[in-house]
Amino acid sequence: MSDKIHKCLIIGSGPAGYTAAIYAARAELKPIMIEGMQPGGQLMDTTDVENYPGYPEGVNGPQMMMNFRAQAERFETDIRTGYVTKVDFSGPVHKVWVDEKEELQAHSIIISTGATAKWLGLESELRIRDLGGGVSACAVCDGFFYRGQDVAIVGAGDTAAEEALYLSKVCKNVKMIVRRDEMRASKIMQQRVFDAGNIEVLWNTDTVEVLGDQVVEGVKVVNSKTNEESVLDVTGFFVAIGHKPNTGIFKGWLDMDDTGYLKHKPDSSHSNIEGVFISGDAGDKVYRQAVTAAGTGCMAALDAERYLGENGLH
Repeated sequence: MSDKIHKCLIIGSGPAGYTAAIYAARAELKPIMIEGMQPGGQLMDTTDVENYPGYPEGVNGPQMMMNFRAQAERFETDIRTGYVTKVDFSGPVHKVWVDEKEELQAHSIIISTGATAKWLGLESELRIRDLGGGVSACAVCDGFFYRGQDVAIVGAGDTAAEEALYLSKVCKNVKMIVRRDEMRASKIMQQRVFDAGNIEVLWNTDTVEVLGDQVVEGVKVVNSKTNEESVLDVTGFFVAIGHKPNTGIFKGWLDMDDTGYLKHKPDSSHSNIEGVFISGDAGDKVYRQAVTAAGTGCMAALDAERYLGENGLH
């Protein structure tokens, strides 16, 4: 343990964490960032990003995160490899433990631990996803790449219905794979799906395999009632079965909803604990975009700076 109490500690990286670091560093908060399990966040799994302002030709996700990191380092953010394994927010000085051994203390904490997309877990799905070959967990991010093509989406909740509707506007046909004989989505979202002329709902259907070596060439499915297998002729495969926020270590400390997303006070990044601020997908189950995550990273840094100033800690 170090006796030094830092002004600002950022838990996690990605667009939210790096943006918070840029703002905090420029405000002379001398932030320390603990990168987390996936330095750079979910964008490290994204091949092409075309909807982030400032990249007219698009950019690949890892390169974009390298740019974010370089900008944070330019202002002397202390970026450290590691994973926060425990916290103590009993305050007024907050404590975190990195990799179960190193204890750090800080007057303010910015949380940017993000969320992780849930996958079916098929070998073919994960392999083609990692190759950037047409498997995605974000239709809003990647649907445009499949404009005019036939795609499939798996899921049955509001998010799946919303993403299927988004895809229906840019793609030729959308196959919506639903495991049961009903959806979990709200009635109004279901009706919108049924009203769309180019969405076909496949009930009682499980995904067996995503076909193709490098890119999606089709999807093999099976009807759980008849055991009949068939192949969907699609070039894109979208998974919309939910996200899991990376917030487990904050249970018992921070207010969260029943799925683990952190709650923040209206029009701010303040959590229920003084000096602890929330940014990015860890507190956002609605938008989940790089640009919105970056915006909340900015908010968290500004809120942290004000908090430190008001308490004579800056």
